[in-house]
Amino acid sequence: MLSRYSGDVRRDDFLTIGEIARRSGVATSALRFYESRGLIGSERTAGNQRRYRRDMLRRIAFVRIAQQLGMELEEIQRALDSLPGHRTPTKGDWKRLSKSWRARLDDRIALLTRMRDNLASCIGCGCLSLRTCPVYNPDDAASARGPGPRYLLGDKPADVVGSKAQSARTLKKAVGRSNDRSRASRPARKERPLAKTH
Repeated sequence: MLSRYSGDVRRDDFLTIGEIARRSGVATSALRFYESRGLIGSERTAGNQRRYRRDMLRRIAFVRIAQQLGMELEEIQRALDSLPGHRTPTKGDWKRLSKSWRARLDDRIALLTRMRDNLASCIGCGCLSLRTCPVYNPDDAASARGPGPRYLLGDKPADVVGSKAQSARTLKKAVGRSNDRSRASRPARKERPLAKTH
């Protein structure tokens, strides 16, 4: 077991729940919850006290950051299930996990970047509360693309405004043609003779 007074720290040391909580910055109650969900594991002493391998710190860090990025626990658990449970995961193990998550992380990074750059402007959520909303989301045209903040989810204001303008032009043409047909179907008016002047 790790001695808190020892300067010789080894990766195969075992930590108490208090020690791993202090080093990870995660509350003991959260550690117990993670363990109940199978995200981390511990061994028990003869006195039934939890002891964690030092490599659990990396798993805990992974869970904590993934949660902060908005990942669901089920998704995090599936990723961690790909790591070996009977030994300390190697660089290759983590690299395989990273590769399987690359697309998800890239999507999340893109979403966070759009949120950072566009939150002070219209995000296509339908609130219509900012001065830019009538320009970028007239009459909540973005709702035709689906629910949620469409411009944070990847839709472009130019596409929405462009499609709305195109629809307006199409409607205007259709109304014009309808009016033309209506006028054509009316009987021609007879010209009244001009009144004679004396």
